Amino acid sequence: MLLRVRSPDGNFRFELAPTADISELFAKILETAPNAEPSSFTISNQPRGNEAQFSSLKGRSLESLGLKHTDLVFVNYKSKDAAASSSSAQPSSTAAASGPEPTRIWETVKEDPVDVYWRSQDGKIARGRDARFCTHALNGMCDYCMPLEPYNALYHKEHAIKHLSYHAHLKKITPKQTASATSSLPPLTPLAYKVKPSAITLQSQPFRMVDHLEIASTDVIDRFLHAWRTTGFQRFGWLIGRYEPYDKVPMGVKAVVEAIYEPPQEGDLDGLTLGLPWEEEPRIRELCASASVPLTVVGYIFTDLTPTEEDRSKNAYKRHPGSFYVSSLEAIFAATMQRANPTPSKSSPTGQFASRLVTAILTATEDGQVDIAAYQVSEQACAMVEADMIEASVDPSIVRVKEEDRTQGSARYVPDVFFTYKNEYGLEVKKTAKPAFPVEYLLVNVTHGFPQNPSPIFQSSKFAIENRPGLEDQRVEGVISKLAQLDAPNISDSRHATPGDAHKRRELAAWLSDWHLVAFLDTTQLFSPEDVKLMMRVVTSPNLLEDLSQLDPLVATEGWHTLMTFTRETASLATQPTSSAMDDDIPQDVYDQIAAEQAAAAAAAESSVGIRICPHCTFENAHGGNDCEVCGLPL
Repeated sequence: MLLRVRSPDGNFRFELAPTADISELFAKILETAPNAEPSSFTISNQPRGNEAQFSSLKGRSLESLGLKHTDLVFVNYKSKDAAASSSSAQPSSTAAASGPEPTRIWETVKEDPVDVYWRSQDGKIARGRDARFCTHALNGMCDYCMPLEPYNALYHKEHAIKHLSYHAHLKKITPKQTASATSSLPPLTPLAYKVKPSAITLQSQPFRMVDHLEIASTDVIDRFLHAWRTTGFQRFGWLIGRYEPYDKVPMGVKAVVEAIYEPPQEGDLDGLTLGLPWEEEPRIRELCASASVPLTVVGYIFTDLTPTEEDRSKNAYKRHPGSFYVSSLEAIFAATMQRANPTPSKSSPTGQFASRLVTAILTATEDGQVDIAAYQVSEQACAMVEADMIEASVDPSIVRVKEEDRTQGSARYVPDVFFTYKNEYGLEVKKTAKPAFPVEYLLVNVTHGFPQNPSPIFQSSKFAIENRPGLEDQRVEGVISKLAQLDAPNISDSRHATPGDAHKRRELAAWLSDWHLVAFLDTTQLFSPEDVKLMMRVVTSPNLLEDLSQLDPLVATEGWHTLMTFTRETASLATQPTSSAMDDDIPQDVYDQIAAEQAAAAAAAESSVGIRICPHCTFENAHGGNDCEVCGLPL
């Protein structure tokens, strides 16, 4: 096969067999670079990044590395003079070849559990026996019933799946490996428009990092909407959850939202002001990681709801095909957030690729009701924002391409940008994107929904929500008051519990299992960081309400004992009679006289009405006897 090589000494072509060892290619390249230091040679499938030392690929065939006929590879090296001056201890080519392999970033990456799961699966789409065309035995297989690859285009078209899942996309672009091949060069190439591309053609992204957004409970959205329903001001929150396999898409991934954390913000009728970066992020992420099933920030959500003038119970239908789905300002914000939250990946030379951060919008449907819309922006959008190439427009459906800045000290380079569309004749036409183009070219749709059988890890969502001053206030006094109502100070661990304690323990467990409560207690300094992490792990434990013994580690902590001490003292103060300085001067016989008069008045009122309420069953007895008419017990 023919391989093209681009090196500092020029462009070359070499004829090699697909089974040839990489050392054969290295020997040919070395002949073209007489002044090169052999130990410094690197090879890559792209101009910048993804470099691998030739010495680390020793013993590998060209085809096992995914190289094909007419492929272009990029080779780099140092001259002997430069290598000698940079370090007197520079290893020789023999030492480099026999020494340990250099660390390759992508091999040391710790991926999300959902990625670990899908890498262990083949992702094949199983098919049953076709009654019309399968003529073989039951244990046989033919073209009509054999499993399909997870990226099969016909299957996606039949099931109206617009985008490949991330791992189906990886399966499609990863070269088939031989049994002896243990690794290969990462197949993904992160986009970078700062390297001055000649031109950019905007196109629909063939894959998506997240296929579905699932809200674990409707209570999560209802509590978030409460602020807007009360004030009319728009609201923003970070989505707290995790990633799981999604079975509606081949090798799919869904983001499961368990809670919403609301950072400090200033809402308005038609927008909001948000501070970034948010100061609480490190604390919240650490708290999330302490859950029984580790959680993370999977996205963000905001409201865009305006009641109509004709009917205040309905909202204006703003986002639709004739208007926009995501504004240009929102798309640029999404790109900025996705760039700040990359996905760890073993399939990228940088160890990171794209992002799973989802944008969720609570907006109005055509009939004026509230619904969720979920999106991501494409990798092209993120690369264009990183290169400072685009900006928001006054028209929310349009993105503006910035002018190239040639002033001194500026590094903005804006290449030609094009997008394609089908004209009225059904023909595909390419058009320049300068000065502007539709924002929809940057969007990736994400489906959304609620589970049929909800099983949220947080059992309650009643505690006051953070950063809602004047609307909901988080106070230690409120926590103590509720604990007193639940009789928490008298609830011991399961080893010393009485049969009647089970109901109290279950109520306490359900109340404690609240994201906003735990996040608030983390700020009170009543609990140590270790105690808070333990609390988070306990209140998110599976089957907490069925196995109440899971509360035992929490009630044994020093922080819990401190909180119970405050609860007892507060309850004791509340039960003590109050008196003023004037009361202290009143003689006791006057108090006795007042009490006697009140008792006589109550007896007179009771005899005049002729009705006595049973203290046992609360039945109103009107016969005047001494026993209750219903239960027979003494009145």
